[in-house]
Amino acid sequence: MKIFVINPGSTSTKLALFENEKVIWAAGAHHSSEDLQHFHHVNEQYEYRRDFIFRLLAEAGIPIEFDAVIARGGLLKPTPGGVYAINEQMKYDLLHARMEHACNLGALIADEMAKKCGCPAYIADPEVVDELQPAARYTGIPEIERISIFHALNSKAVSRKYAASIGKHYEELNLIVVHLGGGISVGAHCQGRVIDVNNALNGEGPFSPERAGTIPADQFAELCFSGKYTLRQVKKMLNGKGGLIAHLGTNDVASIAHKAEAGEEPYKGVLDAMLYTVAKQVGAMYVSLRGKVDAIILTGGIAHSDYCVGALREQIDYLAPVVLIPGEDEMGSLAFNALGALKGELPLQVYHPQ
Repeated sequence: MKIFVINPGSTSTKLALFENEKVIWAAGAHHSSEDLQHFHHVNEQYEYRRDFIFRLLAEAGIPIEFDAVIARGGLLKPTPGGVYAINEQMKYDLLHARMEHACNLGALIADEMAKKCGCPAYIADPEVVDELQPAARYTGIPEIERISIFHALNSKAVSRKYAASIGKHYEELNLIVVHLGGGISVGAHCQGRVIDVNNALNGEGPFSPERAGTIPADQFAELCFSGKYTLRQVKKMLNGKGGLIAHLGTNDVASIAHKAEAGEEPYKGVLDAMLYTVAKQVGAMYVSLRGKVDAIILTGGIAHSDYCVGALREQIDYLAPVVLIPGEDEMGSLAFNALGALKGELPLQVYHPQ
């Protein structure tokens, strides 16, 4: 079966064509700031991104004849995990999403492309997958509810991969999945549902290469009202200019880890502190699963770092076996989900948020 995968990022568009689970063509590009500066809102990039995709396919001589098209899910309303057929409600919610991101365009382009070749169009495990248990939603301020935004696609894909490797189904296991990337999410996967996870986008949990994580609320309130910063600047501190980049001026973890291994400060102290916050979050998810944990999976780009993995293992390996599945194969994960839906092995969900 031929499956076409679309993955729009904030400054890139990645494409791949699969035959079943084997990639037979991959392409994409980084979109320069000069190309994107003409667009005031992400939705305005639709035709630009769509035409870019059609152009690359034409240049490669690939006809638009697929069995399925699947896109990276966008910032929809909260919804359970799974494979979703793209419908009109989904398209409306993506066009009117509260948070702008290029990933919102993926399903819209996939739907147009699928209609051209008469095949189904899907998304799978978008970042807004919400399976939180009721107690995980509460905060001490009634007006503020915890929300679920995390690396759902990769976290669930590596969970299924690990389960298959031991002859089990994902729905049979309790796992803690640690996605280590520009943002860091640590989720408690209880028999196929992520019952608790830190909001990896907007200031909760571990700090990361680009994000501030949980910070002391009283001091943050004083900073917000100090008059020194605008709302936009404060939000950038939380996501984009927080974490390692705020402390060290770089988010290059490989370089930081090399210096940390040599004992160079402040690199060692800051990186070790970040990994300490990750380990603490693992401990919190261990409590969420009541200590019944089959494995702790380390994944994402930072999981390629021997230094970071070693430092984490020392702090968490007494809780449960630590499994290393480094990297983030979003394209392969999307193809896997589409193939499962086509074969009837993964149930097809209907997007209809409450």
